[in-house]
Amino acid sequence: MSTSANNTNGFSTHNGVKVKYPAGAGVTVLLGAQWGDEGKGKIIDFLIQHHKVDITARCQGGNNAGHTVIANGKKYDFHLLPSGMISERCDNVIGNGVVVNLEAFFSELDHNGITRDMPGWENRIKISNRAHLVLDVHKQVDGRQEDSLDTKSKIGTTNRGIGPTYSSKCFRNGLRIVDLLGDFDDFSKRYHSLVAHYKRQFPSIDIDEADELARLKEHAEKLRQLNLVADTAMFLDRMRKQGKNILIEGANGALLDIDF
Repeated sequence: MSTSANNTNGFSTHNGVKVKYPAGAGVTVLLGAQWGDEGKGKIIDFLIQHHKVDITARCQGGNNAGHTVIANGKKYDFHLLPSGMISERCDNVIGNGVVVNLEAFFSELDHNGITRDMPGWENRIKISNRAHLVLDVHKQVDGRQEDSLDTKSKIGTTNRGIGPTYSSKCFRNGLRIVDLLGDFDDFSKRYHSLVAHYKRQFPSIDIDEADELARLKEHAEKLRQLNLVADTAMFLDRMRKQGKNILIEGANGALLDIDF
């Protein structure tokens, strides 16, 4: 493998491929131009390790995306966390365009040893208060929608509820992080209403609503205690004005986009 950390005229060579990284650029966006699995992760990891990246931000997708990172002899499996978590000099953002499964978020932190091996990790990551929540009902809807399609029309969903969560977001009945951190009685009413909405479409949906609400309440307390939630749009704008280098980390591929 041929990798060079030299940055000459804004280019670096990685695995024989020239990577454009303009010196002094405030914001760099890395997106896949095909169907996903284009090797975005390798380029992102290279830029983080060999260039001055101050902030890594996930802009869309959910925990259906991700890649494996090997750094300092340790393997990390990232699906929802930004890749900058491996670098202690990087701040990280899960933006408002991401749909967040909080179970997966906390599980990923533990699975990768971040909560154990990286003291102060909670000071290096922020989740947008406007990010929508992936709920159990979204995961069940995901599978049922896929099952209802003929073989030719199936899209190969991961059944992790990503698409239905975006549908809830567009339908304006979805629930956000900020809603979870607000009045919990109001959140619970809206939660039950959302589940009822999907049960009318798919009567076979079976959700233990009380159990999920109890888990969400625990997650809310954890988010508050660790101070993990912020207005990330304002944060990124402030950092950009301060001259920080921001790497926007895209998930999935452009040809999977609804428009393209």
